[in-house]
Amino acid sequence: MESGSGPQSPGPFGPGSSGHGPGGQGPDDEEGESGQQAPAPEGPQSPAGPQSPSGHSPPPPPGQGPQPQFAPPAGTLPPSAPPPPGGGYGGPQAPGYGGPVPPGGWQQPLSTPAFQAAPGQLAGWGSRAGAYLIDLLVVLAVVAVGVLLIVGIAAANDIAGIVLGIIIAIAMLVVLVAYAPYLLARSGQRNGQTYGKQAVNIRVVRDNGQPIDLGQGFLRELVVKGLLFGTVGSLFLYIPTLLNLLWPLWDDQDRALHDMVVSTHVVKADQ
Repeated sequence: MESGSGPQSPGPFGPGSSGHGPGGQGPDDEEGESGQQAPAPEGPQSPAGPQSPSGHSPPPPPGQGPQPQFAPPAGTLPPSAPPPPGGGYGGPQAPGYGGPVPPGGWQQPLSTPAFQAAPGQLAGWGSRAGAYLIDLLVVLAVVAVGVLLIVGIAAANDIAGIVLGIIIAIAMLVVLVAYAPYLLARSGQRNGQTYGKQAVNIRVVRDNGQPIDLGQGFLRELVVKGLLFGTVGSLFLYIPTLLNLLWPLWDDQDRALHDMVVSTHVVKADQ
């Protein structure tokens, strides 16, 4: 006996369903015949939510559109995340410039080579002592002549003689102070030579290879030798003065103490 003729509910494969087709074939039959399942369509997927029986999402409520999705800018991290290794945000740091220095740009200063003594180049203690004695005799001769002039002029006992005596005394002082520095600062082949060093064929050279100028000459001869080891050394029974004169005897580079202070060497002039 058949049931009443009321409305029938659509079955899962009724008209309008995706499985309805000729012969009553369902999805399993289509997959069995073709041997493979149709690929899913590509494209943006809608967010999860309630769907209608036809498989489509319901439209949003009136006055409310789809919510846009915002992504953080590239290269940034949330505040709670620690910074990446290497320091800062924004990816790895670019390496520093390592190419050639452009013309006119900064250049690294070149180091000055230290003094290297060749065999037989250094002046011995005997030649240094001989040059010192010759220079001392030259200075004493100038002082003797000045003293004689002053005494002779003072015997006249007049104002002109007194003024001339003062002028001679000042000239003697200038000679004593400027004798060695001025001669050492001569240019050319005589640079680094006093009359005494010139007589024994030795010269003073700077360790950096630069010629001796007037300032270096005053520093070596007046400040270090005269004031430091002469005047100040006399307060200690001239012991520093004597050590300065004798130090080249046991120094491996034949240097006196004042040579170490001002970075100089005494070498043979013909080398």
